[in-house]
Amino acid sequence: MKDAINRRSHSIGGFHMRKNARRIGLGVIAVLLIIAVFYVMALNRDTTSEVANKELAANFVNPSQDSQARDLVTQLSEAFEQASEQVSPAVVSIFAEQIVEVQSPFGMPDEAFKDFFGGDLFRRFFGDPQQQEEKRTVRSLGSGVIVTKDGYILTNNHVVEKAEKLSVVVGDKNTYDAKVIGTDPPTDVAVIKIESKDLPTASLGNSDDVKIGQWVIAVGNPFQLMHTVTAGIISAKGRSSVGLADYEDFIQTDASINPGNSGGALADLDGNVIGINTAITSPSGGNIGIGFAIPINMARQVMSTLMSEGKVSRGYLAVYPQDINEDLAKALKLKSTEGTLVADVTPGGPADKAGIKRGDVIVEFNGKKVKDSMQLRNMVAQVPPGKTVDVLLIRDSKEMRLKVRLVERPRGPESESPAQGQRGEQMSRKLGIGIQTLTPDLAEQLGFKNAKGVVITEVVAGSPADEAGLQRGDLIQEVNRKAVQTAEAFEDQVRGMKSGDVVALLVRRGANTFFVPVTVK
Repeated sequence: MKDAINRRSHSIGGFHMRKNARRIGLGVIAVLLIIAVFYVMALNRDTTSEVANKELAANFVNPSQDSQARDLVTQLSEAFEQASEQVSPAVVSIFAEQIVEVQSPFGMPDEAFKDFFGGDLFRRFFGDPQQQEEKRTVRSLGSGVIVTKDGYILTNNHVVEKAEKLSVVVGDKNTYDAKVIGTDPPTDVAVIKIESKDLPTASLGNSDDVKIGQWVIAVGNPFQLMHTVTAGIISAKGRSSVGLADYEDFIQTDASINPGNSGGALADLDGNVIGINTAITSPSGGNIGIGFAIPINMARQVMSTLMSEGKVSRGYLAVYPQDINEDLAKALKLKSTEGTLVADVTPGGPADKAGIKRGDVIVEFNGKKVKDSMQLRNMVAQVPPGKTVDVLLIRDSKEMRLKVRLVERPRGPESESPAQGQRGEQMSRKLGIGIQTLTPDLAEQLGFKNAKGVVITEVVAGSPADEAGLQRGDLIQEVNRKAVQTAEAFEDQVRGMKSGDVVALLVRRGANTFFVPVTVK
């Protein structure tokens, strides 16, 4: 019985052992299956990653794409090479010589001369050192562009100005004496000529078509390094108020321009000259990437006139133009700041005869839109005297088209500006100015003879008038296009204005008349 129980016990134990073994085996298999699955997944992921990496690497080292990139770089390089080959032969070196007088280093005060040298004895042998001056030859280098086969050369006025002798080097060896055909300081353009034939000439392009960001090359002779070519882009167009010339419409470029480049060529990648390099802006005198060139369209027009007449005659409209800012546009109820405001009109001038009035806004001149006063000034200057042009203007919110026959601009100081032409003192607190009715005696003292208006006697520091730039002695003639002749009339015009309103004052300062926007606080 016991044995039977033992055998049974053994039998039951064996069953449990076999069952546990089976469970263990199934668990091991499950673990192995899971490991296998993860292995396969990892393998697939690695394979996928490897494939992706191979494809990515293939993209980077794709022979076809690499070849295309090389072709593009080669084409760009060839474009620069071809442009340089086309322009460089027509760019010349201009050597200018000027004899200047300098004070002798022996000069000294008369008393010291007598005490030290013994007066007359020294003069007998050496002359009077106080009267001696030395003559010294000063040489400068610039560049120029040959425009005709028989030797006409376009350059800058400042390259040849006051030169007593000019020498031009064509290529590397051929040197010629040159003579000045004509100069135009207001645009810094000059034309000189050498006697030769079959010279290489430059192709002149159209500067109106140049785009900001387009590639250009500058060719010239900086620091006596002849036939230097630099590259860059057009950084900006229509640069004015730079202070380099009276009439400015410069092309700005970051192509390296240095001393000696003046008068050289700024050309596009087709080899067409689009500008005449003129100057740079630099605190140190070296290139910092801001250079200016005269647009070839302006230079060509001046050049043609100099070649045919030897001088330039410019049209004259006889108005004083003023830029329009947002405050002025608001005060005058204008839709935009485009155009130029007529601050004054010269009596009897072309504009006056055509019916243009003070306060008109000129938005189009001779078929071209006017952006600002500098552009209008350049447009007028480019029209020959005697020509009749169309002028589109805005008066009292209405468009008007007038015809104006221009005359020749007077010589002397710039004059797209007008000719010179009951007592009460009080404080205008709205604007922060002291005002006084203009009297005949006061008008005589201030140079406002025969004028009428209100004189500013005081400007409060920090006031709206002070912030607007008004000054003591200014004559206010209009408030928001309405004439004021007394201090009381002026105060009546501004009394009802509230904080934030903008008032347009017509101000005369010296010989100039202009509008000033003042924001009421």
